[in-house]
Amino acid sequence: MGRGRTAVALAGMGVLALAGSLLLAAGDQGPQAARSALRPPAPGDPLTGDEIARAGEIASATLRTRMSTGRVELLYVERDDDKAAAHLRRADAYIYDYGTDRLIVRTVDLGRGEVVAESAGRGVRPPPSRTEEARAAELLLADPGHGKRIRAAYAEAAGRPLRSASDLGLRALVYTPRRHGAAAAACRTHRCVRLFARLPDGTWLDTTRIAVDLSAKKIIALEW
Repeated sequence: MGRGRTAVALAGMGVLALAGSLLLAAGDQGPQAARSALRPPAPGDPLTGDEIARAGEIASATLRTRMSTGRVELLYVERDDDKAAAHLRRADAYIYDYGTDRLIVRTVDLGRGEVVAESAGRGVRPPPSRTEEARAAELLLADPGHGKRIRAAYAEAAGRPLRSASDLGLRALVYTPRRHGAAAAACRTHRCVRLFARLPDGTWLDTTRIAVDLSAKKIIALEW
């Protein structure tokens, strides 16, 4: 079962998209490029965008209700690197359950259109997804003190009001507590992140004393 980062699959998508664009722009090579782009992916090829979307839908089919409430999140999908199944088109979907603080990995056989393996465990800390970055920023903005400070800093840097978390340049890292106070102790089991936000003028907000607990949906003040 694959445990690499989803960036591998996404990078493959980007390479295929760029290659297709370059070939289609080459005049008489267009039809040949189009035929090549339509060929079925070989077993060793990166996942296509359609395969990533389909694998995510199959893996999360039984979790839709809980996903709609934000208690379960599909983090990302990547190609399964199990050598015993190298001849198959399979994908690993990484799903986080914030209610039980478990990482669930479901392996999807794209040829059969079904989940063929599942594992789950606590204490596993995969990198934050883009959705988690946005959610952490939204929690910060919803906090009266932090939200006011962030909006003021953004308005000064951009010369306009902050419309939403998407206006910020976001980067999140998984947070593991190391003597940062009693409040941070919950992050030993909860899904917590450190969030870094870049303003339009290139400066970064000072978030060194903040962690965001995605499991409890609250902001934690870190003690140094």
